[in-house]
Amino acid sequence: MEFLGDIANGPDRYRPSFFELAAQEQLRELLPPVIKYILSVLAQRRPRYLLRIVNRHDEFYALTMYFVERYYLREWGASFAENFYGLKRRRRPGFAAERSSSASVTQLHTNHERLRRTDIQRSLLFLIGVPYVRAKAADLYEQVGGGVNADLLNDGVATDSLTQETRHERIARLSRDFYRSAYPLANLSYEVMLLGYNIAYIFDKTPYYRPWLSWMGVDVRRMSALDYRKAREGALSTISSPLRRRHGSGLPPSYLQVIWRYACLGPEYAFEALKIILPTSIFFFKFLEWWYSSDYARSRRGPGSSSSDAAIRPPTPLPIHPKGVTAGEKPVKGRDPLTGEKITNATALPSGWVYNYTSIHDYVEKHARCPHCCLTFYTTFAVSSLVVIIHVQT
Repeated sequence: MEFLGDIANGPDRYRPSFFELAAQEQLRELLPPVIKYILSVLAQRRPRYLLRIVNRHDEFYALTMYFVERYYLREWGASFAENFYGLKRRRRPGFAAERSSSASVTQLHTNHERLRRTDIQRSLLFLIGVPYVRAKAADLYEQVGGGVNADLLNDGVATDSLTQETRHERIARLSRDFYRSAYPLANLSYEVMLLGYNIAYIFDKTPYYRPWLSWMGVDVRRMSALDYRKAREGALSTISSPLRRRHGSGLPPSYLQVIWRYACLGPEYAFEALKIILPTSIFFFKFLEWWYSSDYARSRRGPGSSSSDAAIRPPTPLPIHPKGVTAGEKPVKGRDPLTGEKITNATALPSGWVYNYTSIHDYVEKHARCPHCCLTFYTTFAVSSLVVIIHVQT
């Protein structure tokens, strides 16, 4: 990798800039949606085999990246994204001076600076474990209704239903409420901590741009010319190794030995090919995102084909008729206006009112009208929905 002259002539030419570190972090964040998109497309053709993998995408991605990251940490001393941008990890010396860290390239390749087994395991923990836990925490936050307007989901609970809760239901509800309130604060604290380390790294107050790197005593450096030369020599020796002669007799290897040696090198070739395959996949993924969101693509699909035009807005509930069933009574949010029971299978009428399917189906079959606004229709107009998106108004 070629660097700018002012960077190369700085006090520490092998200290990466913040923009290089931010670029490799962005590359790491773009990998999960790309792999999920590829799997979802392939699952449409082979749902029997790939649908389960798509449903457990987080576990599949974590397991796959575990082997990928472990290979790059062992062979290159860096993660996949760091190696793509010409960076590496090293064990930071106990004594640090600007001159000692950049005066000699050879000093960067001592055995002391190579990652140990414990360093690789800790790096895998923060490269794989932390993103997996954060993804699961975000999914759980969405499942408990975090980040969504409570009025939109009719999340209000009547007072009489709270008195009828069992102890287990009450503990579960309080746990959901606590998690819904605590997750944004915990996530904000985590982001503020990362921001603080980023600012300290920009102003050269710390050699670590992440707190766990400080805990491990490992910093990120640029790869030198000696690193690339060793990598090139290692690649050439790897390619020629399947054709090496036998140690004892010096005879050339047999065909079976050559095939077996190439088969053993297959995973290594596959991991090295990921440096080209994954960035190319990201490029096509971003290109498809741009294509389907561009004005030209919408014009090719025709008018009314965009998601905003195709979405059906919920009707506005009509006011209660004086001859309505519950005229003069105020409906309770989240409960059937006809029976007063909690809505479990929401069914919306053309009038905009929402009921339980069983109660409103029997009523419309008998009276052929809305029980509140007295609008006449038949049961074929009742639409069942899994999520209540229409507000019950007086």
